[in-house]
Amino acid sequence: MEVSQHARDMLDERQLPEDWMWRTIQHPDRRRHDVAGDGNMHYYKRFGEAGGRVLHVIVNEHRTPARIVSVFFDRRARGRM
Repeated sequence: MEVSQHARDMLDERQLPEDWMWRTIQHPDRRRHDVAGDGNMHYYKRFGEAGGRVLHVIVNEHRTPARIVSVFFDRRARGRM
C-alpha cells in the first residue's frame, strides 16, 4: 500500500503519528465502502491517546498498489462510533 503526498502532508500538518494511520487500517473500529460516492474504503478508529477522537483514513483500493488518500480526525464520526 502506498501513501499519497496529500496523506503525508496531512500527517505532518496535523502532527499525527504515522503508526495511528496504519493501526486504523489494520484494526479499524469501523469500516465503510463508499459505493454511492468515490468507491473508496473508509476506515475509522477511536484513539484514547487523542482524547477519544476518531481517526478517519481513506484508501483507494481500486489502484495497484492501493493508495492512502487522506487522514484526518473526523468530528462527525465521533458520535457514530
